[in-house]
Order: sequence, then C-alpha cells, then structure tokens
Amino acid sequence: MNQLRYTLLSDGASNKALMPILTWLLQQHLHGIAIHAEWADLRRLPKPPSRRRMSERIRWSLDLFPCDLLFVHRDAENVSRERRFGEINRGIQEARASIDVPPTVCVVPVRMMEAWLLFDIVAIRRAAGNPTETERLNLPSLRNLENVRDPKAKLHLILRKASGGRGRRLRNFNTNSAVQRIPEYIEDFSPLRILSAFQTLESHIRETVMSLGFT
Repeated sequence: MNQLRYTLLSDGASNKALMPILTWLLQQHLHGIAIHAEWADLRRLPKPPSRRRMSERIRWSLDLFPCDLLFVHRDAENVSRERRFGEINRGIQEARASIDVPPTVCVVPVRMMEAWLLFDIVAIRRAAGNPTETERLNLPSLRNLENVRDPKAKLHLILRKASGGRGRRLRNFNTNSAVQRIPEYIEDFSPLRILSAFQTLESHIRETVMSLGFT
C-alpha cells in the first residue's frame, strides 16, 4: 500500500483545524506514503445526526467519505476523557453491526481542540493577518495548555488581540476563519508531545499504522 486515505469525523466545522495535526502525526510514522484526507461534512445531509447519535454519524461518514483509517473527534469539555472514549467506542461497535468499519482512532483533547493551537505565536500572528505585530499575547505555557479552562475563548481573544484591529475592523474580524488558518502555518507540532492527550493520540496512531501493515 503506497497511500492512505483517512476521514475525520469531528464535533463541528471548526475542528477541521485538526486535520493538519493528524496529517503531520501520520507523516511521522508513514514514510514515503501519500496521505489523502477528508473531513466528514455531514451538514449536507437533509437531517444531520446529532453528536449524541455517534453510530449514525460514523455510518454516514463512511458512506460519504470511505477511507482506510477513520478519526473520530470529541472534545472532553467538562467530562472525563474516559467517558468520551467510551461514547466513541460504543458508537463504533454499534456501527459495526451494520457496516464494515475501518481501523479507528479516537481524538479526545483534555478540554478542547483549540488548546493544541495555543503554542505557536508566529502562526497565530500570521493567521490573524498581522505578522509584524509585536504586542504581547501572553500565550499559556506549553505545560499548562491542558489546564486552560476555556481554550476556545482564550484562543479567540488572543487572535482578536493579535489582529491589531480596532472598531469596525475588529468587529468584522472572522475569528473562526483565523482558527482554521493557524495549523496551516505550523510545520512542526512536536512541542505538543509534552501533553498527555497528544501523547495518547500519537501512540494510538502508531499502533494503528502498524496494524494496517505499515512499518
């Protein structure tokens, strides 16, 4: 096999920002393999299933975006990561009762995906459209990223500050689009290896890649 197709099923559209991270992680363990990524956009469905209907979301994702490897993302938010893993794994087992499910990797940050984008100040400034700005942004330390209470709100606040906008310009600043751009400006996600949830994700990816026959 000289290529791998993966699909990301995520909590919402903003979590497409995970894809450059997942691709980077796969590249660390797949050398000389072409990686093709798809985001499972279920919004096109007449009645998109809710986040609670995990097995249905998995079935639709695989029907619309067939793949060799499925990533299923849920933010832990205010519950334990173990509970989120349980929800995903139950959904996988239920889906397998009616369809073939490829190897699946759970993606569960300690709180929210946005915490994994709060470490690269250069990328944040570029995503905000103001790379030469020198105002202090006060990013959390890497070791404390998983302890940020609301990383989404924190990241949005930092991006708005990094934009240098005032008045109407600040009101018109598209924070969600800026979030999507951040990982596009990051070439090396290895600093995140200090985080427990990121370590778990990479370990699961490494094991899954080996189970698929890659070495």
